[in-house]
Amino acid sequence: KNSVKAMEKELVTCSLQGKEKAALKRSQIFQIPGGKDLETKVIVVLGKAGTGKSILVQKICQDWSNGEFSQFEFVFWFDCKQISFPEKRYSLKDLLLEFFVKPQEGSKEIFEYILQNPAKVLLVFDGFEGLHDHENFPRCSASQPEKDLYSIKELLSGLIQKKMLNGCTLLLTARPKDKVYQYVSKVDKTIEIVGFSSQQRELYITKYFEGLPYCDNALKLIKECEYLFSHCYSPVMCRFVCFLCETVLEMGDKSLPSTLTTVFLKFVQQKIIPMQTDVIAMQNQESLATLARIAWYFGEKHRSAMKSDLLPSKEVKEFALKYGFFLPFAFPRHSDSGEEEFGSTFSDFVIQNFLGALHLMLAEEIKDKSLTKYLSFPSKKKKPYNWLDLVPRFLAGLLFLQDDPYFCSLSNKDVKQSTKKQKALLKYIRRLQINELCPERLLELLHCVYETQSNYLLQHVALRLKPDLSFLGIVLTPPDVHVLHSILKRSRKEFSLDLRNSSIDMQGIKDLVGLKNVASFRASLSDTVRLWKSLEQTKDYELLRASTEKFVLDPFKAKTMKDISDLSDLVEMQEKMINCVQDASGCSSYEIPAIKNLRKLEFALGPVCGLQGFLKLVEILAAFPSLQHLDLDALSENGIGDEGAKSLSEVFSTLTSLETLNLSQNKITDVGAEKLATALPSLTSLKTLSLYNNSICDFGAENLAKVLPAMASLRVLDVQYNKITGVGAQQLTDSLRKCPHIKNLVMWNPTIPYGVLEHLQQLDSRISV
Repeated sequence: KNSVKAMEKELVTCSLQGKEKAALKRSQIFQIPGGKDLETKVIVVLGKAGTGKSILVQKICQDWSNGEFSQFEFVFWFDCKQISFPEKRYSLKDLLLEFFVKPQEGSKEIFEYILQNPAKVLLVFDGFEGLHDHENFPRCSASQPEKDLYSIKELLSGLIQKKMLNGCTLLLTARPKDKVYQYVSKVDKTIEIVGFSSQQRELYITKYFEGLPYCDNALKLIKECEYLFSHCYSPVMCRFVCFLCETVLEMGDKSLPSTLTTVFLKFVQQKIIPMQTDVIAMQNQESLATLARIAWYFGEKHRSAMKSDLLPSKEVKEFALKYGFFLPFAFPRHSDSGEEEFGSTFSDFVIQNFLGALHLMLAEEIKDKSLTKYLSFPSKKKKPYNWLDLVPRFLAGLLFLQDDPYFCSLSNKDVKQSTKKQKALLKYIRRLQINELCPERLLELLHCVYETQSNYLLQHVALRLKPDLSFLGIVLTPPDVHVLHSILKRSRKEFSLDLRNSSIDMQGIKDLVGLKNVASFRASLSDTVRLWKSLEQTKDYELLRASTEKFVLDPFKAKTMKDISDLSDLVEMQEKMINCVQDASGCSSYEIPAIKNLRKLEFALGPVCGLQGFLKLVEILAAFPSLQHLDLDALSENGIGDEGAKSLSEVFSTLTSLETLNLSQNKITDVGAEKLATALPSLTSLKTLSLYNNSICDFGAENLAKVLPAMASLRVLDVQYNKITGVGAQQLTDSLRKCPHIKNLVMWNPTIPYGVLEHLQQLDSRISV
């Protein structure tokens, strides 16, 4: 995953078909190779809350206003949470020309032009998750888009289903867990925002404090608090941490809070505490408790915006706006009524999460026993996806901060009630089957326990982790890596980690692999090679050697051309490492154990790149001295053909450990079979050879029959589903008599008359039909 890129390359495209991820510049967002000009194009931008999706779309709008993206004459940007009220209904014209921007004149002509030139229109819906809660997405029956009134869901549905404005471009932003693909039938491009790299975090912090006397101190202070610095990968978190750091330095303090909960507790306290009287303090405590209840109530409905008249009192509204918890906005007006309605939205997703957790902590109606249902790590029962996904972490943190002076200043609640809730959490975690949790639930538990900073709980979890931890396909963010690292470090067990396809950054791999009790790890080849090259450049030979010895490759499945080129880079890396490790340790030879110990290699590139990729693979096969199983049988059929078979036969003499060779379904004919047969005796360890479902005829069978007696180690030969007739079958049977070592010959072919095959089987029972 390319998270270590320049600011401009902060985006990553990804495809659901498992194609390669690649860094993407902003100017490339609307480039869709092979897209039909006349059809609506749907582009989805995915990213966790706070990673900068809204900033990206605002930047696109700004770039467009400065002359970029000139293919669009009209760009409309909508914040979904402000327009997603089910009772509100609009026509397409209302939405475009009343809500977003109202032309001073000629709105009818402009709308007609838009309808006639949809390809020149870009519609941006920011926060797509704000539109779908638990309902199905409606189908839209658009007849008169200018006049008919629809809910926002129906309008968007009509645009996606190409019933309205067919040919426009739709840009939707959403969180990764949101089920976008259930509502959007065809996505032309998916883009993922991965947040700041380590260098970008430093750059942001430096820019934030630029010109201030404590600029250097601020960066040093934040970097020293590794957990907070890891959270700075999220731009919104980075802003909060910088704000808090600024406050701390202005007050003359020397340290930052150690957890997210304490950061936000201090953040809220700094906002509302500078107050004069006890009366105001009491009012603020009550307003905050009411606001926390609202945050939780709307969070449960997957919403962060509301009509202003739904707020319980004017005081609460003024409190929320004054201290920046709310932002006001205006609803779209219908062309026929001039009334303007206003709403309020939480200024930030994280603030809504924190206030939601505060409500669960303070609310007397939520008893200690029911509290644990709001934590999101049950191992067996499926729990509905938690929209306020940071609430469990903040809740766990707050439960262990009840004596904190900051917390006491925000609440006048009974401490005994809080103690009961804390005990309920402890009891719940003690009963959890931690070794049965799936990776996502485990990470959530680690975050919650880390927020408590309870030595007892941290040690309890560390001792109960299973030794084989797989995060295969689970995105590991810098904070995930930090909590995982800190808890693994506490355990006396040895661990094996699978970090493949986890988008972990290089520093994350380095930190985890550097732990003494991490005995082995798997990670993507390109990340691993990049790590080793980095360690080589910094002359950190000790970690270089340790990480090569811990790295596991077996079994390896190549599914893309990149997998093959990464494997080639690994082999090339071994050549370089022989030299550098020699210099460091004085030994004369060095093999990367993962290369030396690779026993099973599967090749599944499919028909498009099959031959090209296989020819490249053959060049490095000799580098794997322990290779026992080479499998080229893939569901999508590699189709290496005769050229691939010939190329492979030329390196047979180097594959001294090979026991199983599966060349099924590869379009090999008599030509390839002849080349293979000539070289097969040099595979001195081969026990199983499968040529199932190829195009081998009698000539190929004859060549195979000739060499069978010379293949002393062979036990099983499979030539089913080829084009062998009774003639070829007879030759193989005759050869089989000279091969007592062979236990099974599988040779049912539709071209062999059944009576012939049955007769041959009677002659030799080792023949399977």
